[in-house]
Amino acid sequence: MNELRDKDEQYNAYLYKHKNTHSKGGFGKIIIGLLLTALVICIAGIAYIATIGSDSKYSKIIMSYLKDLNPKDQKGFNLPVLQHKQNILIVGVDSNGKNADKFKGTRSDTMILVNIDPGRHSINAISIPRDSKVYLAGDYGVQKINAAHALGGIDLTIKTVEDTLGVKIDKYILINNDGVKKLVDALGGVPVYIEKNMYYNDNTAGLHINLTKGLHVLNGDQVEGYLRFRKDGLGDIGRTSRQQWFVKAVLEKLQSPSVISKIPEVLNIASSYVKTNLSLYEMSHLAATLRNIDMNDVEFATLPGAPSKKGYISYWILDPEKTQEVIDRMVYRDKPTPTDKKLVAGIMYAFDKEEEAMRIKDELESSGYEVNCIGRAHLPHSQIIGHNAAVTSDFVSWLKKQIPEVKGSQFVYDPVRMYCVHSDFTIIVSGS
Repeated sequence: MNELRDKDEQYNAYLYKHKNTHSKGGFGKIIIGLLLTALVICIAGIAYIATIGSDSKYSKIIMSYLKDLNPKDQKGFNLPVLQHKQNILIVGVDSNGKNADKFKGTRSDTMILVNIDPGRHSINAISIPRDSKVYLAGDYGVQKINAAHALGGIDLTIKTVEDTLGVKIDKYILINNDGVKKLVDALGGVPVYIEKNMYYNDNTAGLHINLTKGLHVLNGDQVEGYLRFRKDGLGDIGRTSRQQWFVKAVLEKLQSPSVISKIPEVLNIASSYVKTNLSLYEMSHLAATLRNIDMNDVEFATLPGAPSKKGYISYWILDPEKTQEVIDRMVYRDKPTPTDKKLVAGIMYAFDKEEEAMRIKDELESSGYEVNCIGRAHLPHSQIIGHNAAVTSDFVSWLKKQIPEVKGSQFVYDPVRMYCVHSDFTIIVSGS
């Protein structure tokens, strides 16, 4: 076992190899959190109406905003229970300029496939890298997947995702990225734990970041800085982790009673910057379902692959085998083959978290689990990263009950073993 071995050298080598994994660009491509939030915002309005009744003046205002998202929606209101799994594609698109159509001819900066399983009371979210090299549906040939929306809108985007991943997209939510900061401000800011001091100024890009370590309620401009920050040696890997942590923070904010009074303002923004083919009836299904889902248990993954350059074009080359593994797990909910083999754990911890990491190690070993890798490095937020299909959400829920120190950790599935190459799961112990 690599007892207390410093992993910085190994980790920095990985960062160097993957530093061009994602293309540089605007704010939109890093806003995975608020794209998922767009769905929850719509559902929040429906859930609120279910609480106070559809005849109140307040409810009628909310209903009018929701109808702006889908003017062909059915009349009336119902609150049934979702019976089947749903695949919802959430797409964030660039801006074409101040006076341009918000959704025409725009490339997608962010793409998330959300699978909602009402039977298991769970949500899985898969990030699809914008530079993924794919065959676009129709006669467009091989291109980056983010070109699909610019060439054929949401229809071509959906068809390309379906053909590439072998899944059926039931519904979509499309959001223009100019609305992201507006949504954050409308929510009254979002509480986020800043894991390190972040300072950066770029007058040309108009980006000014001045954030200090600790828990802060960030406004729209500060959220932009937090999610765009990359001057810490972690580059896009650090930003990806912050995206996923931000999802958790936003979802927790939306569950706060203080948000109820802000719903009309939020939906007013959404009516201008969000499009969806979800009807009010369908959103009422989702509202009923999500009320029974613990948002702390949302499982995240990114389609695995590796960066590759051809001339001046950077691509993300999907790993076919590992990508299929992610789809089978996250969308089709395949169950692992039962085995008597004990899972092997790895632990990575921030420099000031050694004592906590040692307690977790002792608790794992007292429960009969081998810890074959332990070390420290500059780390993002606390996570449990599953590398083996046997590391299920049920196992992680059990683990959180057994070990109090990991109760608030976010669950991420990643078949690529970045830290501990021979471990079935890695526990990341950080400042939050």
